[in-house]
Amino acid sequence: MEDGNGIEHKAYARIGLLGNPSDVYFGRTISFSLANFWASVKLEPSEDLIIHPHRTHDFLRFNSIHQLVNRLQNEGYYGGVRLLMALCKIFYRYCKDNEIELHGGNFTLSYDTNIPRQTGLSGSSAIVCAALSCLLDFYKVRHLVKVDVRPNLILDAEKELGIVAGLQDRVAQVYGGLVYMDFRKEYMDKWGYGMYVPMDSSLLPPLFLIYAENPSDSGKVHSTVRKRWLDGDEFIISTMNKVADIALEGRDALLEKNYSKFVALMNQNFDLRRVMFGDDALGSMNIEMVEVARRVGAASKFTGSGGAVVAFCPDGPSQVKLLEDACKKAGFAIQKAIVAPTFLSDSDLQSISSK
Repeated sequence: MEDGNGIEHKAYARIGLLGNPSDVYFGRTISFSLANFWASVKLEPSEDLIIHPHRTHDFLRFNSIHQLVNRLQNEGYYGGVRLLMALCKIFYRYCKDNEIELHGGNFTLSYDTNIPRQTGLSGSSAIVCAALSCLLDFYKVRHLVKVDVRPNLILDAEKELGIVAGLQDRVAQVYGGLVYMDFRKEYMDKWGYGMYVPMDSSLLPPLFLIYAENPSDSGKVHSTVRKRWLDGDEFIISTMNKVADIALEGRDALLEKNYSKFVALMNQNFDLRRVMFGDDALGSMNIEMVEVARRVGAASKFTGSGGAVVAFCPDGPSQVKLLEDACKKAGFAIQKAIVAPTFLSDSDLQSISSK
């Protein structure tokens, strides 16, 4: 969005619906952009290039050492300024390497977000995604940076800061809507990215987001699984392949509106993750969020690497009420998941289909 005061873009949280975390293991996933929460970035032309710290997330003034330590324990050391700076570096490098000329002129970047922290809803990448859209419009190079490449730029900015993640979240946030993703090695080696296929979000049944408003005991989610996979551990490799197959089966189940199959796949996705990572790595509170939903007969799984859960109540409104009551009793927040629409223009869609 562009007006007389500058350029502003939003990027939404995301829910990994099926197949995660196989995106970092040459697998397949289905994800959607979650309209309940978002990050926004504003770019305004200015004499110098300025990155504005957020009044809350980049807070650097405290009334006591106790307040400082308490904030670090709850929020960590990182706000959004570092994300914006890293993106500027990655974007500049990409344009230089691909002979994309950037006009002169400076700008001021500022951001805001309401995505709950440490909930596995991709809050960091949402900030970077929104900022990338601002840069594409400011420099008028949107047509020169392919849609398929944009998630890689977002991920590269995060990798610059030591953030360990895969492409799934960034694809969902760049594309919007519901997306099926295939990260098979053949595609990644050939293109550097996967095959991304937008799906009709009306195929989804009503879904619910469960999360802890004050997350703790999140576990060391990625644990030793990555190392074991790289070392050729047959159990991890075969189980991760099963997780990837869930996304393929899930796509068919959604297209056929076979929601009983969809229930089974959601539960299987989490169960396979659990046997690979183990309870200590996943964290007791994260497991309890899944179990709260399952105790009332709902299907449930992580939205990402822990901190939030997506649930489906196949028995309808009465079961939803049971789930809401159970979450309230357990101290978890719950709300209906709203799918954000696709953000892609007709020219964007044409560039994808012509790949």
